[in-house]
Amino acid sequence: MDTSTLLINVMLYLFLPLWGIAGFADWCCHRATKIEDNSGIKESLMHSLMGIQMGIPIILCLIFNVNVLILIICVITWISHEIVAHCDVRYATPKREISIWEMHAHTYLGSLPLYMLTSIIIINWDVFLQLITLEWAGNMSLILVDEPHGTSAYLPAYLIFMAVICVFPYIEENLRCLRTYLRKEV
Repeated sequence: MDTSTLLINVMLYLFLPLWGIAGFADWCCHRATKIEDNSGIKESLMHSLMGIQMGIPIILCLIFNVNVLILIICVITWISHEIVAHCDVRYATPKREISIWEMHAHTYLGSLPLYMLTSIIIINWDVFLQLITLEWAGNMSLILVDEPHGTSAYLPAYLIFMAVICVFPYIEENLRCLRTYLRKEV
């Protein structure tokens, strides 16, 4: 097995599921501290935004060949995710308890996207060189991968996994926070 295939498998079967599990653990911590009663809808929406920020490059890299366009999107979303993560913790810290378990979840939620971005750059080193030398011509279109990463069942299974442990819980958190916010406004 070559290094690229090994790194792809590490991302598919370790980093991506672990990132989802850390997101679920983070949601459990928010629920335990009753986020809806303290930091509320603003923090909850930041959590959803961060999930979307990382979900976009993940889906793009699973569906399309990585080229300069995809790599630019990956870098921009990673930087914007880091900015929102900083704002999230800065906003939440004075409003509610952030437990040691939530801090551990944040460690994974912050480091795994960097590990994945670094792995994508290593796997696509020639594309990274094109990016930094501004050789972008012909590398800015979306081209579907010839063969799906992992098995053909990986993408649907991963999407279902993430829906169950991250998307639905964070939708529930947003709704819970919105209900509490609207109740307070009345």
